[in-house]
Amino acid sequence: MSEPAIVARGLNKAFGDLVAVDNIDLEVASGICFGLLGPNGAGKTTMIRMLQASSPLSGGSLEVLGRDVVTDGRSVRARIGVVPQEDNLDPDFTAEYNLIVYARYYGIGSKDSRQKASKLLEEVGLSEKANEKITNLSGGMKRRLIVARGLINDPELLILDEPTTGLDPQARHRVWDQIRNYRRTGRTVLLTTHYMDEAELLCDDLAIIDSGRILVRGAPRKLIQDTVGREAIEFVASPFDGGEDALDKIELRTKDLGLKSSRIADRIIVYGDDIEVLASEYEADSRINDLIRRRATLEDVFLQLTGRKLRE
Repeated sequence: MSEPAIVARGLNKAFGDLVAVDNIDLEVASGICFGLLGPNGAGKTTMIRMLQASSPLSGGSLEVLGRDVVTDGRSVRARIGVVPQEDNLDPDFTAEYNLIVYARYYGIGSKDSRQKASKLLEEVGLSEKANEKITNLSGGMKRRLIVARGLINDPELLILDEPTTGLDPQARHRVWDQIRNYRRTGRTVLLTTHYMDEAELLCDDLAIIDSGRILVRGAPRKLIQDTVGREAIEFVASPFDGGEDALDKIELRTKDLGLKSSRIADRIIVYGDDIEVLASEYEADSRINDLIRRRATLEDVFLQLTGRKLRE
């Protein structure tokens, strides 16, 4: 059995009185896509910096690919690839030369760096843009190039920090294909994202964190089943004729039935494996504009656990 890709024990990171990562224990198996999810300020970025051996620990221990990030940080950095959420490509270079220069940071020679750059550009569908300046590339092309750059050293662990933020659907799917192709090589991916559908689709295992602590951990479908159940029904209130009053009564009824619910704006979402009884009671109610049956999702789990309050 291969060693875990990541092992954290009592991991802690504080900035003065602010505890960003609070006594986390985490073990991530090799060869999987692991999601690290949480609202803004939950501690994800701090975790990533420590995994990169670029931010000192305040307490506990952290091993990446069997190496201690404190005593062997250089070895860790040489064996991982990082795709940051910001666009930090050099605008004065071409697409190909961005990769070549980055390869040299890893001690890759001129001939090998050109070969690797050419191969990666082909893999991400940018061969025809090899000699284009970065300023001439679309947002989706830049993101694919940044993913390619993260693979230039053939990493054993690829860390993706919100890789599809701001992309259109076509570009998102292209990046997803890149992630899947990398996964097929048997290596490990750590993904942070605010898109719950993306995490549900790509991740084998994930943790949702908030205030520096792990709230839940598990495979996406199991977390959905265990936290909110298989099904969800959205009761959308009429803007007239006592719609708000109807939502109040539905909310009380969900408590009587032992069901979970979330209320937002003009609707209440009720979760569970046996919620048709509630649907039948209000399906013909004129105060309810619409009744939407759907499968429960990871976004429902996320909102149940972290709340609906906006985070800066």
